[in-house]
Parts: sequence; structure tokens; C-alpha cells
Amino acid sequence: MHDTPAYTAETDGILVKVRPSYLAGQSDPDANRWVWAYQIEIVNLGSGPVRLVSRHWKITDARGQVEEVMGPGVVGEQPVIAAGDSYSYASGCPLSTPSGSMVGTYSMTDAEGRTFEAAIPAFSLDVPGGRRTLN
Repeated sequence: MHDTPAYTAETDGILVKVRPSYLAGQSDPDANRWVWAYQIEIVNLGSGPVRLVSRHWKITDARGQVEEVMGPGVVGEQPVIAAGDSYSYASGCPLSTPSGSMVGTYSMTDAEGRTFEAAIPAFSLDVPGGRRTLN
């Protein structure tokens, strides 16, 4: 998964890196099901700890249909990331089209209780070798 460059975004000292990959073995194009995994690394470039409180995703398929996903934390956790440290996790996304995109934000709090939104960069979900319909 790490042979492709990461999509990156930085907000208020929080660097978010995303590497998507197509999961052919879990996809079933005959049933209109394409599945991607994505590896995320969140790096705290700031001077104090931050907690990832919640996530907000906008997932767009090749037809332009948007699904919004919101919830607490990521993969069942609300990690605290110390200054200079990072947190990584993997997740996945099924689509009913062979391409699409994802973008979002993490709601974060700092040691003073300030809440801010850290951008998750827009990234493309495309079947390798397939025609790109979106992006």
C-alpha cells in the first residue's frame, strides 16, 4: 500500500496522510460492488497533545451521489496524539461504481479545550487500469 504517494493536508499543525488501495479480492463488479482500503496517518506537528474526537466523511461515487458519514473517533478509538507523535489506522469503503472520491475532516481538541477541524485531503478511488469517471 505504500508504493504510491500519499494524499496530504495540513491544518493547525495536524498533518493527515492518506494512501488508498483497491481491494480486487473483496470487490464484485458483476454485483456493482467495488471496495477500497485506505491507510491514514495523522501527525501532530504542534507543540501540545491533541485528541481526535470525531470524523466527518463525504464519499462521492462516479454518479455524483454523496454519502456523508459522521461519528465519534476512528475505528472505535478517540486517540490522544502527543506533540511530535503520530497515529495510524486502516479502514475501507465500498462503492457501487468503479470510481469515486472521499474527503473529510477530523474534529480535534487541544490541551486548552479548543476544538478545531483538521482537513482530510480529498483522495480518488479508482480501479487500477480502469477509466476514471471522477477526478
